[in-house]
Amino acid sequence: MEQYNVTGMSCAACSARVEKAVCAVEGVSSCSVSLLTNSMGVEGSASAKEIIAAVEEAGYGASLKSAEPKQKAQNNADALEDKETPVLKKRLWASVGFLAVLMYISMGHVMWGWPLPAFLAENCIATGIAQLILTGIVMVINQKFFISGFKGLIHKAPNMDTLVALGSGASFIYSVYALYLMTEEVIAGNLAEAHHYLHEFYFESAAMILALITVGKMLEARSKGKTTDALRSLMNLAPKTANVIRGDEEITVGIEEVRKGDIFVVRPGENIPADGVVTEGETAVNEAALTGESVPVDKTVGSSVSAATINQSGFIKCEATRVGEDTTLSQIIKMVEGAAATKAPIAKVADKVSGIFVPAVIGIAAVTLIVWLALGETFGFAIARAISVLVISCPCALGLATPVAIMVGSGVGAKNGILYKTAASLEEAGRAQIVIMDKTGTITKGEPTVTDIALAEGVNENAIMKIAVALEEKSEHPLAKAIVRKGEELEIKTPGVSDFYALPGNGVTGILGGISVFGGNYDFIKNTSPVPTEAEEQAKAFAEEGKTPLFFSGNGRFLGIIAVADVIKEESPKAIEELKNMGIKTVMLTGDNERTANAIAKQVGVDEVIAGVLPEGKEEAVRRFKEQGKVVMVGDGINDAPALTSADIGIAIGAGTDVAIDCADIVLMQSRLSDVPAAVRLGRATLRNIHQNLFWAFIYNSIGIPLAAGAFIAFGLELNPMFGAAAMSLSSFCVVTNALRLNLVNIFDPKHDKKIKLKETNKDANPTLSVPEESPEAVEEKTEVPEKAVEEIIEEQKEEPQMTEKTFGVAGMMCAHCEARVKKALEEIEGVAEAVPSCLYDNVKVKMTAQVSDEAIKEAVEKAGYSIK
Repeated sequence: MEQYNVTGMSCAACSARVEKAVCAVEGVSSCSVSLLTNSMGVEGSASAKEIIAAVEEAGYGASLKSAEPKQKAQNNADALEDKETPVLKKRLWASVGFLAVLMYISMGHVMWGWPLPAFLAENCIATGIAQLILTGIVMVINQKFFISGFKGLIHKAPNMDTLVALGSGASFIYSVYALYLMTEEVIAGNLAEAHHYLHEFYFESAAMILALITVGKMLEARSKGKTTDALRSLMNLAPKTANVIRGDEEITVGIEEVRKGDIFVVRPGENIPADGVVTEGETAVNEAALTGESVPVDKTVGSSVSAATINQSGFIKCEATRVGEDTTLSQIIKMVEGAAATKAPIAKVADKVSGIFVPAVIGIAAVTLIVWLALGETFGFAIARAISVLVISCPCALGLATPVAIMVGSGVGAKNGILYKTAASLEEAGRAQIVIMDKTGTITKGEPTVTDIALAEGVNENAIMKIAVALEEKSEHPLAKAIVRKGEELEIKTPGVSDFYALPGNGVTGILGGISVFGGNYDFIKNTSPVPTEAEEQAKAFAEEGKTPLFFSGNGRFLGIIAVADVIKEESPKAIEELKNMGIKTVMLTGDNERTANAIAKQVGVDEVIAGVLPEGKEEAVRRFKEQGKVVMVGDGINDAPALTSADIGIAIGAGTDVAIDCADIVLMQSRLSDVPAAVRLGRATLRNIHQNLFWAFIYNSIGIPLAAGAFIAFGLELNPMFGAAAMSLSSFCVVTNALRLNLVNIFDPKHDKKIKLKETNKDANPTLSVPEESPEAVEEKTEVPEKAVEEIIEEQKEEPQMTEKTFGVAGMMCAHCEARVKKALEEIEGVAEAVPSCLYDNVKVKMTAQVSDEAIKEAVEKAGYSIK
């Protein structure tokens, strides 16, 4: 997605107009405009020149972000700084100064008899001209409303400024006309009648409307500035300089000069300038800026470090592995910006309304004027009602309802190490109904650990560990590494074995101190020494708990069992319990055997477990569960990538592979399962906030517009244009302020969790991959089908088209968006029933109900921007 800066937008109608104009450009597949950040994301093959021309033709300005000077691009935090509020504040104070004098004359003197100099008090024309001049000054100070408003009218794209300009302008023009009539009465000598026209002036309304709208704009700008605080604070974390070793000398360079492979030095208290690997020294690093976790993490030689984290204790040297825009911090910033630049599905209704809102309001104002004149009211009364309609209507409240909540929500997530890639992923997280989790690396730590040591009679722990470490340190098996790590923890020293042999599927053997020693499974060890019954029972108990028992013997004597298992993360049971308390169904997917899977499932308390599945099987399971509700898939490995892509929301554990992270919609930086319920909780809070904002925006306009038009005058409710302007000012401010409340949400607090209900599904549908065995009677009962029904089924099967399937290699697919484009292109071909692309395997499976040529497939793929290989 190419990012652009957009200038000149003032309300939701503006962003809708820009989006419509860009979407009309040939080659643009999607466009998302953010009023909050004044930015635009465009996907497609159209050139930047064509897109910028379309925006300019619509009456706005645009520039390509990537074309900005490097220094400017690196100073993105300055771009997010609130520059609008100070300008609006100056305009407001200048307006208020002249408005105060105007109000004294128009309200204080005319209505309440407050004193004025004789040349004004005794001359009604002079009083009128003074009001005209003061109002004109206020209009000049706030000329931006008129320039933007009438520019929108010229381009047939009226916006909020158009409503303000028309309302204020109509008040001013009518007042000038009333002043002209007053002058005629004075010339005719009708002074009593002339003084009556002082009450027909709306000069103060024209000026007050502008001042009040400026107040609202200033409050809105200030609140909008706060919504980007999280993103701005992330950008400010980026170090400005780095201490780099060049030759034999340590020099300080700008962060943009650091290159991959450079050796940089970090002293205690300094920020780490780039992602890298420690080559010398030991320290503790505070990674709270990236993960939200305040407890420092120990780093030694070989440990990875990230830019913007703080070195707390030791002196270290590191080799830069990722610099500039490739660092973890830069990726986080991109994700948060991306979430703000995209639109949530829930915003579509507001966007549609915003697109027609301003023309509709202008139409309602015109009808209001005509109706009141037709009912016999004075022109002054009718124009006041029409002006009230113009100035009370607020498209901004509608347009800001969703983006401000998304920006604040994604910022809160980033502070806590939860990164939402798009606005849709934040919304969908709040709708989650089923959470499917991969076992290894997600629920468990992902690396085998020694959990138990069961000793034979007369053998001590040190003896068996010496033999086990001596044997396993020469083995490449993952379970062997667990025993070696345990030996390092216990500081066991061993001379090692000679004549080492690894017997695949059985175990290992060698000579230690002239004695033959063995390690492996039960079937292997029982041939080297007798295994006591108690040991066999203990091994079965270990297996039932999901642990792998490794037997050891030496010199014909059984020594004991060391149990190894992929242990459960400490927070996993609590995280799963929280999900269940939220009414979410929990499922564990694993390629492990059923016995191990069930043991883990029992310990963590998941609702359902599916064992022995391959990557394709995981994807199939996700698709079946989608029939029951919104599915979230949590994983960390390459084998989870297809399932992450297939799910409604894919959540990748941050310590996982790059492929998994690329395929996911949400990334958990801390690799904690407890962040999954937190991500859902934040999604729900954001969704609730959006609903509140939209409700307020729709209700405000639904009640405000009829009230301003005079629909409730029969009940004694009449709205002065000035009060209408005040209401408009506060509406956007209320929406933005409500969104800021998300900053107060504790996403790790389960106290306010509410259960949701899964939608009803077909009782015969079975989401699991294994079907439980049924009794012969039950099967027989199910298969009793009337003869007529059998004939109908046969006929239906005859009518069904024959399905054929072909697999094509596709080059160029990088992510889920690429897959979606290839899928869409192929499924538009007549005869193609379904296309299943995979960026992981670089291919696409095409299911066809009719003959489709390979050339047609190739042409469609190439048209989408990829190639058949």
